[in-house]
Amino acid sequence: MLVIKFLLRVVILAAVFYGLTYFDVLSGLDIEPNPDGPLGEYGTYLWIGLIFGVINAVVGPVLRLLSLPFVVLTLGLFLLVVNAALLGLTAAVTDRMTIDGFGTALIGGLILALAGWVADQLLDR
Repeated sequence: MLVIKFLLRVVILAAVFYGLTYFDVLSGLDIEPNPDGPLGEYGTYLWIGLIFGVINAVVGPVLRLLSLPFVVLTLGLFLLVVNAALLGLTAAVTDRMTIDGFGTALIGGLILALAGWVADQLLDR
């Protein structure tokens, strides 16, 4: 059941990445789809969603724990910086995604955090 929730979360994140680039919500976030991949262009978004999900599950708790004093000091606002760092780390791992600056990563991290929260709310029912 836990694996199914994780895979559904990856699909939701892939849909958010697709929406962010298709509707050009963030002009500094670019994803270069691979039409020759196994699942076509959508496979690229699934792959990036999977990479972001794994980085968020493995590196995210460590960064949140290490940044706990800053999170407490800023009443939780520093978590936006942690999410931006996780998004930047995802862009560094894959060559299909580029982020132009910290502001783009910050807003993208906020949108992905909201999407992850909605996914958790939907999947916990």
